[in-house]
Amino acid sequence: MRIALLSYRSKPHCGGQGVYVRHLSRELALLGHSVEVFSGQPYPELDQSALDAGVTLTEVPSLDLYNDADPFRTPRLSEFRDWIDFIEVGAMWTAGFGEPLTFSLRVARLLKERRADFDVVHDNQCLGYGLLQIKRYGFPLIATIHHPITRDRTLAVRAAKGFAKVTAWRWHSFLRMQGIVSRRIPELLTVSRSSEVDIRKAFDIPDGALTTIPLGVDTEVFRPSPERVPGRVVCIASADAPLKGVGYLLESIAKVGAERPVELVLVSKLDPEGPSAKRIDELSIADKVTVVSGIDDDELARLLSTAEIACVPSLYEGFSLPAVEAMSCATPLVATRAGAIPEVVGDDEEAAILVPPQDSGALAAAINRLLGDAALRARLGAGGRRRVEQNYSWAAVAARTAAHYRSVLDKGNTIAHS
Repeated sequence: MRIALLSYRSKPHCGGQGVYVRHLSRELALLGHSVEVFSGQPYPELDQSALDAGVTLTEVPSLDLYNDADPFRTPRLSEFRDWIDFIEVGAMWTAGFGEPLTFSLRVARLLKERRADFDVVHDNQCLGYGLLQIKRYGFPLIATIHHPITRDRTLAVRAAKGFAKVTAWRWHSFLRMQGIVSRRIPELLTVSRSSEVDIRKAFDIPDGALTTIPLGVDTEVFRPSPERVPGRVVCIASADAPLKGVGYLLESIAKVGAERPVELVLVSKLDPEGPSAKRIDELSIADKVTVVSGIDDDELARLLSTAEIACVPSLYEGFSLPAVEAMSCATPLVATRAGAIPEVVGDDEEAAILVPPQDSGALAAAINRLLGDAALRARLGAGGRRRVEQNYSWAAVAARTAAHYRSVLDKGNTIAHS
C-alpha cells in the first residue's frame, strides 16, 4: 500500500507522537509498504533502516512559534507566506494553540493534487479541519488519537490560578475542532482500551469507529543491563505539566532522601521558572535531582537499564511509552493507577507497584519498598521484560495497523461496488 502518514509535530525522542511516527513508518516500510511522512516542526528523525526501506519525509513548515529555543516568538513580516501563517500567529497572540488547525490546512493543500499517489492517509492526532478537505478529495482517511487531550485541559485549568485559568482554557480551545473532526472520520485508532473508553466519552464517538492497537518498543535498544546504579530512580516526562505528576514525585524523593541515599534522573525539558524547577528549590533537593533532555534512544535506554527503579507518577496516561521502555529494560516500576497504566503494566505486581495518583506518600513508600528489596526488584524487572516480549513490539504494531488499512480499503471497495 502507498501510505501518507501525517504528524503535526514529531519530537523525535520525547513524547508519544514523534516516537509513534518514527517507528511505525519504519516497520510499515519493512513490511513492503510505501510510506511518505508529512510533518511539521519539530521534524522526526527517521532511522537509517527506514530510509533504506524507502520512507520519505515531506516537511510541512510552520512559523515554528513553539520552538524550545525561542518559544512564543513574534515572526518578522517577511516570514509570512500566506493567510494560514496569519491564523497561526493570531492563535498564539490570543493564547490559543493553532498548530493542529494550520498543519491540517497546509497538508490538505499539499495533498490536493496527489490523490493518485496514495491508497490511504493516516493522521497522527492532528484532527484539524483540513482533514475534512482531504476526505472530500476522496482519500481513505484514518486517524490515531493517543488520548483525549480533554484530560490535559481539565488538569491544566484546575492547577492554574486566577486569570491563568482562562488562558489554560483558551490554549486548549482546539479541542472543539478535534471533537467535530473525529466524529466525521469513519475509522479511528487508539492505543489502549482505557483511551478508547475516554475518547468515546470526550468526543462522543459512535460504536464501531474506534479500534485499539497498542504501541510498541524496540527491544534491541531497550534491553536489560547487568549494571545498576544504587538508589537511581528514572522518570521520563514529555512535558512540565500537571498531567505528568512530577511535583508529587519530587515530594516523594524528598521523603525517601530523608531515609536513604536516592538519585532522581528526570528526563524532561524544564522551564527554569516552571512548577517543577520551583518545587525542586522549595524542597531543597537539587543535590538529589538531575535533569536531562535532548537525549537519543541509546542514551535513554542506558539510563533506564542502569536504574534500580523507573517511575511513572502521571495523573493520566493514554498508554505510557516510558513504562513500556522501562519494562523492556527489565527495570521495575513504581507507577500510578491512572488511565491506561494498569492495562499496560499489569495490575497484580507483575512488573510494577501501583499507587493512587496525586499521593506523594504512597509513591515514597513504594520507592522505599523497592529500593530495600533486591529480590522484588528482580522479580518485577523480569516480569516487565516478559510482558513486553509477549505484548509490545513495533513490528506487531505495524502489521496490525497495515491489516486495519487493508480492511478499511476493502470496506470502501465493497461500498463502492454495492
